[in-house]
Amino acid sequence: MFRALIISTGGTIEKTYCEMQGVLANNVSVLDVMLASLETGGVAISRLALMNKDSLEMTPDDHQRITDAAVDGAKDHDGIVIVHGTDRLTVSGEAICARWSQPGAPRLPVVLTGAMRPYELRRTDAVQNLTEALLAVQILSPGVYAVLHNKVLAFPGVTKDNAHGTFVKSAV
Repeated sequence: MFRALIISTGGTIEKTYCEMQGVLANNVSVLDVMLASLETGGVAISRLALMNKDSLEMTPDDHQRITDAAVDGAKDHDGIVIVHGTDRLTVSGEAICARWSQPGAPRLPVVLTGAMRPYELRRTDAVQNLTEALLAVQILSPGVYAVLHNKVLAFPGVTKDNAHGTFVKSAV
């Protein structure tokens, strides 16, 4: 049985609509609802709700907390998926990659994913990206990756392409 840790940090993928304010916000996580809709046989999933923030509001301390949680989670799991806001996903990915490159760092795959459109919207990319991340973490070599929109991109050098609404690999 593959042991996956999902670390949730918030972001668009987990935003819900607040009728009182008329806005999408990170109020409650919908990750468990998404996971319940997937066939996850052969994968034992543990969840760590680390924070529930829009990534634009993340601080350097938040990125450090995410990195530390990934390192700690590596002790008891075969792979880690981090559900993250897309605006600062690359900041956390680069921080984890830098930590992973140090001697004695854990050797397993860490996959960051998110969504450009919230789960609650009819035309969401949330379920696709979460599904792809859960599959990818089981088959990738040790390292740090962004998995979104039918792409697997290895850190370092992943950037958000705002013009096309996706992520790309840039020259390192």
